[in-house]
Amino acid sequence: MSDFVLALGWVGIYGPMALGAIGSIIGCATAGQAAIGAMMETESGHGRYIGISAMPSSQVIYGIVIMFTLNRPLTPEVAAGVFGIGLFAGLALLASAVYQGKSCASAINAAKAKPEIFGLSLSPAAIVEGFAVFAFVFALVISASIPAVQ
Repeated sequence: MSDFVLALGWVGIYGPMALGAIGSIIGCATAGQAAIGAMMETESGHGRYIGISAMPSSQVIYGIVIMFTLNRPLTPEVAAGVFGIGLFAGLALLASAVYQGKSCASAINAAKAKPEIFGLSLSPAAIVEGFAVFAFVFALVISASIPAVQ
C-alpha cells in the first residue's frame, strides 16, 4: 500500500509539468493553425500572429516551477498532499493552455479581418492566463504547508 501511495506522490511531482506541457502543445497548435491560415490570407502582421500562437506555452513553465517546488523526499505522510496539489494544479494548467489556445485562435481570426482590434482581441486570452497564474500561485502557497520530512 505504501508503494502505491509513494507512486501517487511521484505522479504529483511530475504531473504539473507533464499536464502543463500537454496543454501548451494543444493550445499552441490550435493558435498556430489559426496563425498559418491568417498568414495565407493577409499581406502583413505575420510576426504578431506567430507571437500570439506562442502564448499558451507559459503553462508548461508554470508546471516546471511547481514540479521543482513539490520535488522533495516522499514518505507516505506527504505523498498524498503532493499528489493532490500536483494533479489538480496540472489539470488547471492543461485546461488553461487549451482554452487560451482557442482564445488566441479567435483573436488571430478577428485581427486578420479587422486589424485595428488586435490588442483588444487578446483580452480573453489574457484573462485565461490569469487563471493559470491563480493555479500556479495556489500550488506554490499550499505546497509550503506540506510538512518537511524529518
